[in-house]
Amino acid sequence: MIDLRSDTVTRPSKGMLAAMTAAKVGDDVFQEDPTVNELERKVAAMFNKDKALFCPSGTMTNQIAIKDHTYPGDEVICDRLSHVYHYEGGGIARNSGASVRLLSGDRGRFSAEDLLANINPDDVHHTVSKMVVIENTCNKGGGSYWAIQTIRDIHKVCVKNDLKLHLDGARLFNALTETGESAEDFGEIFDTISICFSKGLGAPVGSVLLGDNEFIKQARRIRKVWGGGMRQVGYLAAAGIYALDQNIVRLTDDHRRARILGETIETLPYVKEIMPVDTNIVIFILKNDVNSENFIRTLAEAGILVISMGYQILRMVTHLDFNDEMLSTVLRVLSQLDI
Repeated sequence: MIDLRSDTVTRPSKGMLAAMTAAKVGDDVFQEDPTVNELERKVAAMFNKDKALFCPSGTMTNQIAIKDHTYPGDEVICDRLSHVYHYEGGGIARNSGASVRLLSGDRGRFSAEDLLANINPDDVHHTVSKMVVIENTCNKGGGSYWAIQTIRDIHKVCVKNDLKLHLDGARLFNALTETGESAEDFGEIFDTISICFSKGLGAPVGSVLLGDNEFIKQARRIRKVWGGGMRQVGYLAAAGIYALDQNIVRLTDDHRRARILGETIETLPYVKEIMPVDTNIVIFILKNDVNSENFIRTLAEAGILVISMGYQILRMVTHLDFNDEMLSTVLRVLSQLDI
């Protein structure tokens, strides 16, 4: 099967598996796993942050950040397309007892003016605006990435209004691949950052949360309470180190293939609309007279897996297990479909 449902479906390469097998391990809850410690130091240095914390998933790192930054009843401000709102099981409410203010931006990206207009006044009738979350790239925005000046302007508003600024950077390296900006640029702007290894970077498991010393100290306690304290997890951390060293530079291949997919899909008679293809995510909308469930089933029967993102909306995501030969197959099948 050619699996384009997500970039989370990748399998470790031979080189990654070799690195995992050779890893030196210890008990990470005691902070004695040397490979985990190496990974945390490596990522913290990349972003010029005090410390990092290795966790099982990006959902956990995002949710720990929200819990760490807020008190029950506080408000988290994010775009209406944000992963923290749509795809983390209602965790903002369940885990932190926080409220959410949704902004209507452009494919997941809002402006400093949008933010400023939605900060609550200091009034007992309102929740306390406490935290802003930016997702870069934005999944539901079709892999859209932010202009760094926009983020800097948002940061200025956050500083002036005592708001914490968190980056859901699950696919940040996809964004950096396109913009040429550095990890340090983002470390300078954000109070806290979540980075995922199990998407475009191809590791089987794992994310890190970055912040200052006091934040990570509390984050480690929250991780323990939520069952995220792992033991000899250096085998997985080794995959993260390998991913950082080997798999960032090749993201350009994923983006190239995604754009080629997008160019073909845009011409298909059964497609109503396609989002701009900025990175490795291709989102398109089928015409109303096309049954999307049948469409997905037909592709699956042809050996191609895609995923629904809502009514008539489908998503394809390119990744390191999707090559040019597979791309040619997908293009041929799409062009020959009789819908």
